[in-house]
Amino acid sequence: MATSVRRTTLTLPLAALGPDNPLPALHDAGDVHRIEIPQDTALPADMARQIGCQPLRSIQPTRMRDGYGRDRRPADLDALVIENDRLRATVLPGLGGRVYSLHHKPTGRELLYRNPVLQPAAFALNGAWFSGGIEWNIGATGHTTLACAPLHAARVPAPDGGVMLRLWEWERLRDLPFQVDLWLPDGAEFLYVGVRIRNPHHHTVPVYWWSNTAVPEDAHTRVLAPAEAAWHFGYERTLRRVPVPESDGDDRTYPLRSAYPADYFYDLPEGARPWIASLDRDGHGLVQTSTDALRGRKLFLWGAGRAGRRWQRWLTEPGTPGYAEIQAGLARTQLEHVPLDAGGEFTWLEAYGPLAADPAAVHGADWAAARDAVETRLSTVLPRADIDAAYAAWLPYADRDPKEQLATGSGWGALEVARAGLDLPGTPFDPATLGAAQQPWLTLLRTGELPAAGPVPGPAPVSPAWRDILESAQPGPAAEYHLGLAQWHAGDRAQAVRSWERALAHGAGCLPLYCLAVAECAEGETARAADRFSEAFACASRSAASDDPATGRAWRETLPALARTAIPPLLAAGRADGAAAMLAELPPGNRADGRFRLLAAQVLLAQGQPRAAREIFDAGFEIADLREGAEELSDTWYAIAERLVAGDGPVTAESAARARTEHPLPERYEFRMRPVEPA
Repeated sequence: MATSVRRTTLTLPLAALGPDNPLPALHDAGDVHRIEIPQDTALPADMARQIGCQPLRSIQPTRMRDGYGRDRRPADLDALVIENDRLRATVLPGLGGRVYSLHHKPTGRELLYRNPVLQPAAFALNGAWFSGGIEWNIGATGHTTLACAPLHAARVPAPDGGVMLRLWEWERLRDLPFQVDLWLPDGAEFLYVGVRIRNPHHHTVPVYWWSNTAVPEDAHTRVLAPAEAAWHFGYERTLRRVPVPESDGDDRTYPLRSAYPADYFYDLPEGARPWIASLDRDGHGLVQTSTDALRGRKLFLWGAGRAGRRWQRWLTEPGTPGYAEIQAGLARTQLEHVPLDAGGEFTWLEAYGPLAADPAAVHGADWAAARDAVETRLSTVLPRADIDAAYAAWLPYADRDPKEQLATGSGWGALEVARAGLDLPGTPFDPATLGAAQQPWLTLLRTGELPAAGPVPGPAPVSPAWRDILESAQPGPAAEYHLGLAQWHAGDRAQAVRSWERALAHGAGCLPLYCLAVAECAEGETARAADRFSEAFACASRSAASDDPATGRAWRETLPALARTAIPPLLAAGRADGAAAMLAELPPGNRADGRFRLLAAQVLLAQGQPRAAREIFDAGFEIADLREGAEELSDTWYAIAERLVAGDGPVTAESAARARTEHPLPERYEFRMRPVEPA
């Protein structure tokens, strides 16, 4: 059959995403991938430079996506299918362009880990993400903010005269347009993926890209790559070079032979063909290879420990097989960002397909022989010269205009095109995609003034170009507030505070109060921050009672997010009663949510009621948006246990040790992704 691209519908149990967090994401990115380099570890010079290359200060201008729960119901999802007579790839354009399935027709094999449910979890930089398939990560270290966002999609001409599926969007953390072209030549057993990232600006931009592929995992799964060493990163947040395949006494190329989750970034020799494969007991599985620009290869494993298994059940349907991830990136590790010059672009071609190698060699004790067996087989089914030729054939088609729009992404790219007059062949950002979120900014471009009314929660651009426009805008509550956001994003915190104070003077109300509270937290001004948070919450409560339906609804939706941010600083300032009063003002439905049950337990502990706090844990609750690497559940559990053991006396090393013995952490609250430190 000739290659085709068609629409379809996929029905899956889905936990709805819900609304985004309405508050600006001013806090530090909270990256679990921050590292400490051991003194005896020498990094290559380029790696050291790229690890320190412009790390994120926050996830602005995006918002946190934390409005989802864990109640899954069958839902119909728009999907796009590209297939030939050998392969069928199913893509979810509304969820980051995820390749949900890659089916090999001759053998009937599913080559990817295909998650039977779509359960959001807080793994993306901005929260919601889900496991399975092939995902396209751009922006900064971590899963992209577009993981659960719609992308533009269209049919485009393919180099062989057939058709390709193009995905594209404007990535807002780094303000870069990118595209992903999926191409299945007639009769091919490999899905080709052409990727282009462009820098349309007049300055260098740090670029991050990793293609992550979830693959089925069992005791016999082995991940192979052409390397004898790897950079190991665990949740102890250290980076060290280790041998491959064995380190710390076991063969780490088998994902279930590790106790804890970990990353292994393979150190591919200079000039080696880049590839990575996941093969089963019989030597069958998936191989990924690429042109040389995509130099990094990585294995992510959950491990066989209690926490890793808990996370696997959390992300999918209990009782289903687990998964590992094989990944490919622009740099050797995901801790790095690669500079892209002004006006420049990065392009490469990837290939995904089935591989069958001699199982005796694949699982033999001789690592070099295992690698050679896979590479020899790869050279037979897809010679290196063939993928280089496919890349050369694809590149002129990257600028071809889409023939038929199949899905629509956001309007932010169209706004940037309107601001800068950009010409981006191949990736049109149509003015028709501009929506309500972009309208105030179009008004600013055309009139030099933001709408005069006080700011309400909503997304806002914060790039240097928009900061310049805001600095020239007519002063007013909205302009001063948004200028403060842009200044904070740029690291100019003192100017941001002054802008928010001017916004207050203009009558802007609750949002500048919230921003000033966050700023005072960042400066360690705990008592002043608590005052500001209390004032902001009271202001938002009054606005929620507004006679204007839209205003009242916006602020009623904001109150839980504000309480969630405000209560920890109130507790840090010793104001447990104020925190309790804030919780009590929330509707019962919010207070029943797992995040607020944990906060209630922390408030009760701070009020000297550890038994009441323990009762909340004993009754059971779940935090749907528990972040990767988060330890607040175990920390709070043991803080309660220590107080119960110590009674009215001080907590000592002896009582803390007793607390861990007498009050072991229940499995349902075990999400720690690193070895447990002694009390």
